[in-house]
Amino acid sequence: MKVTIVGAGAVGASCAEYIAIKDFASEVVLLDIKEGYAEGKAMDLMQCASLNGFDTKITGVTNDYSKTAGSDIAVITSGIPRKPGMTREELIGINAGIVKSVAESLVAESPNVILIVVSNPMDTMTYLAHKAIDLPKNKIIGMGGALDSARFKYRLAEALEAPISDVDGMVIGGHSDVGMVPLTAHATRNSVKVSEFLSEERLNQVMEDTKVGGATLTKLLGTSAWYAPGAAVSALVQAIACDQKKMFPCSALLEGEFGLNDLCIGVPVILGRNGIEKIVEIELSEAEKTKLHTSAEGVKKTNGLLEL
Repeated sequence: MKVTIVGAGAVGASCAEYIAIKDFASEVVLLDIKEGYAEGKAMDLMQCASLNGFDTKITGVTNDYSKTAGSDIAVITSGIPRKPGMTREELIGINAGIVKSVAESLVAESPNVILIVVSNPMDTMTYLAHKAIDLPKNKIIGMGGALDSARFKYRLAEALEAPISDVDGMVIGGHSDVGMVPLTAHATRNSVKVSEFLSEERLNQVMEDTKVGGATLTKLLGTSAWYAPGAAVSALVQAIACDQKKMFPCSALLEGEFGLNDLCIGVPVILGRNGIEKIVEIELSEAEKTKLHTSAEGVKKTNGLLEL
């Protein structure tokens, strides 16, 4: 199993590290445009191999896509990260050109690759990848919902004063501060609805804290987060590589599901060897449907800024 990660910055390197430590891939190729940067990150990570007990080979390359040939899965993290006060949508002008070029270069070397898009604005960049390259729709996946759901579960566990292993929850909708739809009514603690433990006011606070999870970290760090995004990507890669048939909320191209068409947005999917094996149309309340459709309008507005 060969995995390529384009962008050797904080998110890309974290993703490579988590994939290597899980030891399910034979090779990870880390590619960056900055001379020597990916090679240095790869060397540093490989010097962890004996200490962390993995045999995955990590190779760094500078802008040489021939070294990515035969990749089963490729992750696109490249582009500029958010700075304090920036929205994800404000990154579109620069990142669209980068993502289109990267996606085309990857598919030229690995025509059967499965793409995972991380670059922001993530739903729009995933949509761009669908329009720019000739891959089946199940083979282009946006990462956002997996990360947003991890942040949701963190906030739920915090509110419940419970171990996070007790908690389950999901975020659908657009990967943006206003577009996320944390499904508080579906969230559970060991199969018991969290509404049995938390007041409506506290649940609303959890929801709002989740929606600004990325912005909160950007303000604290001065740039985008990387540990949780890297872990989220590695979980998706593992689900595909190991054919786990796991359910994650991911940005998928919709063609009528949830009453939505011609956009990519976060919905529950089953991930396996073929990428998105199934889109799971869970039952939503009228309020949740309204929020999802409002989020979709926001995503479509951002998509309208693309030069396709």
